[in-house]
Amino acid sequence: MKKILFLTGDYTEDYETMVPFQMLEMVGYEVHTVCPDKKEGDSIKTAIHDFEGDQTYSEKPGHNFVLNYSFDKINVEDYDGLVIAGGRAPEYLRLNKKLLEHVEYFFTVNKPVAAICHGIQILTAANVVKGRKLTAYPAVGPEVTLAGGVFQSIAADGVFVDGNLVTSPAWPAHPSFIREFLKIMGATITL
Repeated sequence: MKKILFLTGDYTEDYETMVPFQMLEMVGYEVHTVCPDKKEGDSIKTAIHDFEGDQTYSEKPGHNFVLNYSFDKINVEDYDGLVIAGGRAPEYLRLNKKLLEHVEYFFTVNKPVAAICHGIQILTAANVVKGRKLTAYPAVGPEVTLAGGVFQSIAADGVFVDGNLVTSPAWPAHPSFIREFLKIMGATITL
């Protein structure tokens, strides 16, 4: 069974943690959800972000999400792919040196990586986007450019693939985001 490392944290976007986690487990992957300074069985708080016609997304309390693995137990070589959730969590997660080292590993060995929305902030902090084409929530676009990436402005339900990297602007993209990640993971779904 292939294993996926899933990075998330307090005030992550609810859908961007819950839905990909459930979809990836549904197709048979072992998915380890982790957050620095938290252990298996600890909870993170999520936030629901919605697009309601304001100049930016709105935020409401989400669910408590129970982590199923301890960050301190990670051996990155055990994983076949990496998923990074968005929301507000990436703004503080990107300050964790060990987390950034884990992210760098996936790019060094060219393993599949999927990041959505503000999760791309972790990629820019890990210094892995230089010369890469990717998308993110539009407010993160300037960070992509400053980090040497080539920002792709696409619809909120779109996906952009550049080699081993799958990115999307926001949770409305889940069907295409997960479909493209499954492709680079080598999965096939037959109906």
